[in-house]
Amino acid sequence: MDEPGTHADGGARDALERLLLGGPRRWTRHEVAGMAGMPPARTQRLWRALGFPDVADDDAVFTDADVHALGLLSALIDAGFVDESTEASIARALAQALSRLADWQADLLAEVLTRGTEDPGQLDPARAVDSVQRLLPVLRAVQDYVWRRHLAANADRLLATPGAGGERRELAVGFADLVGYTSRSRGMGGRELGAMIEDFESIAAEVVARRAGRVVKTVGDGVLFTAATAATAAHIALDLPEAWHAEDRPPLRVGAAYGTVLTHLGDVYSPVVNLASRLTSLARPDTVLVDRELARRLRGLPDFRVRPLRRVSVRGYDHLQPWLLRRRPAGGEDTALEGLLDEIADDVLEREDGDPDADLDADPDADLDADPGHPDDESA
Repeated sequence: MDEPGTHADGGARDALERLLLGGPRRWTRHEVAGMAGMPPARTQRLWRALGFPDVADDDAVFTDADVHALGLLSALIDAGFVDESTEASIARALAQALSRLADWQADLLAEVLTRGTEDPGQLDPARAVDSVQRLLPVLRAVQDYVWRRHLAANADRLLATPGAGGERRELAVGFADLVGYTSRSRGMGGRELGAMIEDFESIAAEVVARRAGRVVKTVGDGVLFTAATAATAAHIALDLPEAWHAEDRPPLRVGAAYGTVLTHLGDVYSPVVNLASRLTSLARPDTVLVDRELARRLRGLPDFRVRPLRRVSVRGYDHLQPWLLRRRPAGGEDTALEGLLDEIADDVLEREDGDPDADLDADPDADLDADPGHPDDESA
């Protein structure tokens, strides 16, 4: 029997690489550039944008599929669909999305192929080639289906708002963050930590999708999402801590804000994003804080209550006014106290609308660690 690293093992690895890359490595960087009709510096810039390390000029590491891909990119540029000045940004966005998918699929395949073996760390290359050969067309078909469905959803949005100006939109942006994640993760094993993160991302994706929001990205202990309406964002923000809550899990906190957002290559950029992040850092476990604009749009809606909390100073905001968001109990009439608190909320919103610099009992000496108010204190 051949030992790992022998010719048989190397042959299987070579077969797997050819299967995934669409053929053998046969071309150098300059040869690929010449066949695609592109300057070598441009192909190198795209290669780096895809997240791959530089290769020596005389290394034959590229395949016919690389030449074909560059030819397709040239066709997109010639058609005016992709601008040459943004091609690297597009390549970078594709790489960031697909590299994570590839990492997950490789880990999943390794787990399946080593299941039931005496040595979980030993992977049979020949078996891997056979499995990939059978699974690759299925994975490609599923990925194509999901991509088309998401593209159709975005196309529907564009058709529904034909007058929208470029990539700027009015959106609600929210962050959900696991409280105490760093300290908790230090005492967890890799498998346990991975399972918790998988549960978190799965639950967050399900909640956001169910409410017709969009997960922009997940980063370990947090998720960034957007929603087209204030009510949708509020439902998502309140649903997330409830869906995640369990005795063996760290609590979740959420911050959300509303305003003009630049959407670019699947990501979102705006002071609104920064504001939502700041509000998240101020929120107590299992609570939701929103900004004034989102609170204003939610005030008066039958499903929600918004309450102004003490102003604080955080990085980038000298006198930030957090608003506590809660559900309004179904079927119950508001008490006299709740009615009074609603009047206070209306008064704060009215005064802020008329004078953005109104003091409103602000604490000018509040610092980064200022407490925005206990969630149980429904007062201004």
